[in-house]
Amino acid sequence: MKESIKISELFPVSAKRLFDAWLNSIEHSNFTGVKANIKPNVGSKFTAGDGYISGTNLALQPYGRIVQSWRSTDFPDGAINSKLEILFEKANSGTRVTILHTSIPDGQAKDYEKGWKNHYFKPMKKYFKKPK
Repeated sequence: MKESIKISELFPVSAKRLFDAWLNSIEHSNFTGVKANIKPNVGSKFTAGDGYISGTNLALQPYGRIVQSWRSTDFPDGAINSKLEILFEKANSGTRVTILHTSIPDGQAKDYEKGWKNHYFKPMKKYFKKPK
């Protein structure tokens, strides 16, 4: 049985700004604080979290949606990749980012939910402060 999580957070910047940063190696590394290697192309492989995360960009809808195959070094041997969907939706004076992470190996969803909050949303809040 696979597990799933859904979390979201509001950021005071445009969907374009967030989408472009997510798919840029330097900015992704800067907003998470750890090395990432990613390109804005469907079919390209990526790594994040100093190699802890790896996957492939499956679909890119500019400024609206990123879909990736995703796995971490904590996945059990033989486990299939999970699916990560990042949604960018205009909300009030910014953008709501929603993470839908599905097909997570049994027993790991709680850890990944904590990881998304602590290693992505929390540092992103500092990085993407309200523009002056």
